[in-house]
This record gives sequence, structure tokens and C-alpha cells, in this order.
Amino acid sequence: MQTVETLIEKLDYLPVEQRADIERAYYFAEQAHEGQYRRSGDPYIVHPLAVGKILADMHMDAQSVEAALLHDVIEDTHVSKDDVTNAFGEVVADLVDGVSKIGAIKFESKAEAQAENFRKMVLAMTKDIRVILVKLADRLHNMRTLGVLHPTKRRRIALETLEIYAPIANRLGMNNIRVELEDLSFTHMYPMRAARIKKATKTSRGHRKDMVSRIQESIDNRLARDGLSGRVIGREKHLYSIYSKMKTQRKPFNEIMDVYGFRIIVDSVDMCYRVLGAIHNLYKPIPGRFKDYIAIPKANGYQSLHTTLIGMNGVPIEIQIRTEEMDAMANNGIAAHWLYKSDPDPAGGAQNRAKEWLKGLLEMQQRAGNSQDFLETVKIDLFPDEVYVFTPKGDILELPTGATPVDFAYAVHTDVGNSCVAARLDHRLVPLSTPIQSGQTIKIITAPGACPNPAWLSFVTTAKARANIRHFLKNQRRSESVALGRRLLDKALSSFDLALEAISEERITTALAEAGFKTLDDLLEDIGLGNQMAQIAARRMLPHEGETNDAGGVSKPKPLVIRGTEGMVIALAKCCRPIPGDSVMGHLSSGRGMVIHRDNCKNIASELKENPEKCLSVEWAKDFEGEYAVDLRVQMENERGALASLASLISQADANIETINIKEKDAHLSVVSLRISIRDRQHLAKTIRRMRTLKAVHRIVRVRN
Repeated sequence: MQTVETLIEKLDYLPVEQRADIERAYYFAEQAHEGQYRRSGDPYIVHPLAVGKILADMHMDAQSVEAALLHDVIEDTHVSKDDVTNAFGEVVADLVDGVSKIGAIKFESKAEAQAENFRKMVLAMTKDIRVILVKLADRLHNMRTLGVLHPTKRRRIALETLEIYAPIANRLGMNNIRVELEDLSFTHMYPMRAARIKKATKTSRGHRKDMVSRIQESIDNRLARDGLSGRVIGREKHLYSIYSKMKTQRKPFNEIMDVYGFRIIVDSVDMCYRVLGAIHNLYKPIPGRFKDYIAIPKANGYQSLHTTLIGMNGVPIEIQIRTEEMDAMANNGIAAHWLYKSDPDPAGGAQNRAKEWLKGLLEMQQRAGNSQDFLETVKIDLFPDEVYVFTPKGDILELPTGATPVDFAYAVHTDVGNSCVAARLDHRLVPLSTPIQSGQTIKIITAPGACPNPAWLSFVTTAKARANIRHFLKNQRRSESVALGRRLLDKALSSFDLALEAISEERITTALAEAGFKTLDDLLEDIGLGNQMAQIAARRMLPHEGETNDAGGVSKPKPLVIRGTEGMVIALAKCCRPIPGDSVMGHLSSGRGMVIHRDNCKNIASELKENPEKCLSVEWAKDFEGEYAVDLRVQMENERGALASLASLISQADANIETINIKEKDAHLSVVSLRISIRDRQHLAKTIRRMRTLKAVHRIVRVRN
């Protein structure tokens, strides 16, 4: 059985007194977990010991290893956080507390439990990055020993690992842990697929052996001839990587394995570029396949030169060139900070980038509606394939592939994103939904008073942009709903010759309590969203003596004026497409606010019958402006050029054709269905008069439901 001595042997990089503290932590944990056993039948202490060894192999500091040994004592034993603080100090206790699962909270569903745990973990991560390193080591050992669990539970834990923990390891640059987590998850989720790929890889390794040694020999010879030193290593593809490529690229196993990968480790950055030159002289590089991650590191601190070449017999060869430190960073990521701590902080850049990412997560979790929203948002952020773009000042910004100018604007600053109206890519105006390419320079044009468009959510790719747009729209919708609710309530109160301002605070408080609302704004929002009837709320607010007033003395309510500035809580019905000047009615639609219909619309007629209390009289404001769609049906003769003439007349009337559809009625006549955008009813009348001047036009009808 594994003992603490096997762990202490691995800790020869730490001072003697720190090793003694770790040994003390082991015995403390062993005592706390006494009598507890794992599903495998082993004493529970085997698990914390194994987690400690994983961190020792990464050359982590003493506090992290102590936290690894103690990581389950608060959650699974009688030991409290105070006990850990007294025995090992506040830092270790905070690490243990951060790593512990939040078992005391009762959740409605497993999905919610997972989301809430992740949210708590992120909060702990932002305080101390080592929390996630211990957590990843904990998850890695659990994945290694997953075989004893029921297959359903194995698959659930494996999926969670693939969706959350492996991407976090990738984001922190910890390639070795990521690869093992992915392969173990794949093996438990799809055991038969994993076994077949493993078998095929073994067989293929025998066939490839000769080619690998020939390529390696030619690279070694070339470097020796040019007087360059470097270690050449053949790269093995791991199971999940092969499976993912087969799935996403829709390629058979043989095609994936036809690419040969090599890594060249050198002693300096200068040597990386010199070796690159030698390799490009040896084999022909494939255009567009060279990437310089040394000059522009990835977000997780990864640095390397990547190039793809055509080797002997047309074989594709992928080469990575990097220094020893870069290799340590690539394999251990953030943990390389402790591995190479004698160096003046080689991983400092990666640590800073990781801290920036975590800081961004903290901002997001404060804005997210709930834990599951937050988890979905973060999942988007965990799978980035980066593009690198320049600000107008020449600074480099990293964004995920497929990012748009809106993502860039939010990456610069939330206020820039919120007030963004246009963008220039390489000095050329482009739509805000245009995908950005690496190397482009972006300038964002902002305007005071501008605000995010809900349509942006359909094309933004970064979690920060999505969270900020949702946050803004949620707040904006509330303020618009409150404003509309106030107007609707005032209109309802005017039936009783009252105004909201004239009602006493006590009466309002009583009415709110009766309706079950905490504040007046909550009630007004519910009225504005169509969930609460303004008339009922108004009756609740009437002074007691006012409720017995003779209805004959009540003045006729005035129609609600539609100004066009209400935003998302007032919409024009698509069934009848009302325009300024039309006689209209409003319908309160639950959760949407008010929908405006023409008063002769079939839908409003049926609502008047079924829910008259939800329909109210409205009228257009005199200064109502904008462009509105109108559907017309035109019956016209089948003459050459008639349609072009009709389009020209519509254009002369300063209207715009949005859609057009033609159906032949018979040999002589066609029916043209048009959707045109106009300003108001007068503009529509002028446009129809202009269209009627065409002799081929027999009849024009405005379509209504």
C-alpha cells in the first residue's frame, strides 16, 4: 500500500521544515478519515495521498500539497475550517475550503447542483489560483479510479470532466493533465470506441515506426549539418484527439494518422527561429500553416512555433519548435510557475493572463441571472480557438475564432460595447456581425445614447459580450416596462378622475401588499409586461370613499398615446402591420407588453370578445416617426417591363420594396404581393396613387388579417 514516505521522496525540491509540515498534514488527514473507505475498499486516505503526489510531480509549493492532503476533511469528517486554520494556518484552510464541494446546499436538480458548485469554485479560484490546481489533481485521481462506479454515474462524471475540467486545464495551459482527463473521460463515456481506436493506434504504430525514424533522422542530420542543437521528439496523438478529429473533420482513422508530428526542443528563443529556417530548407512548408505563438502567445501562456511541411513521398509533417521553459509551460501551464520558480517568473505572463480570465469570470458571474446561465456562458469561453487583432494604437487583443467587432468592443470595455454603433476593419466600414480575421486592425465607432441591440446575441461569440448584452437588455426592458406600466396605470386611474401622484403613500403600500409586490416599480413592471391588469391595480388604489362614487360622474378615459420611444415593451402586430394614421387598438400580451393592432384586425376582434379587459384604446402621437412595413396585393396585366415600371414608381414615391412575390392568376393577369416600407398612412396613400398611374395596374389592396 502507498505510504506517506513515497510522497516525501517526491518532495526533495522543498526545504526540510516544509516537508515536515506536509507529513504532519498527512497524519492529521489520516486520523480525520479513520474508518472511512473508498468504493474500491481502500482506506480513504489513499485518495488525498494520490492527489498530493500529482501536485508533487508538478513541483507545487508546500501549501498546495498540504491542501491536497486535507482537501476532503472539512466536507467529509468532523473537522471544521477553524481546526484546519489552527493547525496549518489561514492560507491552507482557505485552499481546503475552496476545494471542498458545497455539499450542504439543497438543489432542485443535478444540473443546478453542478452549476452552483462550479460557480463557487470560480469564486474560490479568483482568490487563489492554487484552488483549481488542487481541484484538477483531485479530479484526475478520481477519473483514474472511476472504474468501481456504476456505468451511468461513470458517464455523468466523465461528461462533466470533458465539459468543465479538461477545458479549464487547457485554459490554464496544463496540457498533460488535459490530455489525461480527456482520454480517461473518453474511455468511460465510450468504452468500445476507445478500445477500437486504441487497438488501431497500436497496429498503426508498427507501420509508422519506419517512417517516423526516417523523418527524425533527416531532421537530426539537417540540424547537425547547420551546427544547430535541439532534441527531436516524435509526438504521439492521444485517443480523444484522434476521435475528435475523426468526428469534426469527418475523416477516417487512416487519414488522421497519415500526419506525422514532431517536437524540437532547443535552448533559446533565437535558436527556435534558426531551427525553423533549417526545417523550411529541408522540407517544403505548406502556405498558411505557419503560426508564431512565441511572438504572440496564446491566452493560456502557450508559446511555440508551429509549421506544417510536405515531407518525403508527400507525407504531411507537423513540427512544433520551442525552448525547455516553453515546453514546461505547455505541459504544466500555470504550475510551471512553481516548477521554474528559480527563474525570474517565466510563467508570470501566464499567471497574469489566467488571473485576467478569472477576473472576467467573476464579473460575468455577478451579471448572470442564475448558476446555470453562468455555467452555459463559461462553457462558451472555455473552448477558444484564438484570432489576434490590433487596436488602432497597435495593441494586440486575443479573441475566439468567429468573434465579431461587437466582441472586440466588449473586450476593450463594457461601455465601448454598450455604445458601439459601427466598426472599421482595416479602415473599411463593415457590418457589426462580420467575423474578424487574425492580423486585422479594428476601430469601434461609438455614439452617446446608443445601446445594445438584442439581435447581437445571435452572432457574438465571447461570454463577456453575451453576459453584458443580456444584463443591459434585462435592465432596459425593466425600465421600459416600468414607464409603460406607469402610463397604463395613470390611464386606468383617470377613469376615476385620479392621478397616481394624488394617491397617498399608505394607500399605495396597502394596494402593493394586497397584490403581493414589494415596490411600486415591481407592480408597474408587471403591468407594463401585460401580466397584471392596470384597471384591477387602479381599483386597489382607490381611496375607500372613492370606490362608492357614482359611475355616472366618471369621465371617459382618454386613449393611450403611442410615441414610438417605448422600446421593447410595445410592438406592432405582424398580422395586420399597423402604421401611423391607422385606427388602432392595444392588446396586453402576458410577458411581452403591449401589441398594437389595426382596429379592424381579426385577431383584435376575437380578443375583444374573449378578453375585453386586455384590450385598450390607443392612438398615435402626432410626431410619431419611423419606417413601417405594409403588405399590398397588386393585380396587374402580364406586360413586358410592367413590373420594372411598378418598382420605379414605388421608388419615386420615396418608398422602399422589402419583399416581392409574383403569381400568375391567368394568361392575362398576375398577382404581385409586395411588402413596402413607408412612413405613415399619408405616405402610403401617396405611394398607392403613384402606383395607380400605371395602366397595367387593375387593382391595389392593402392586405389585412
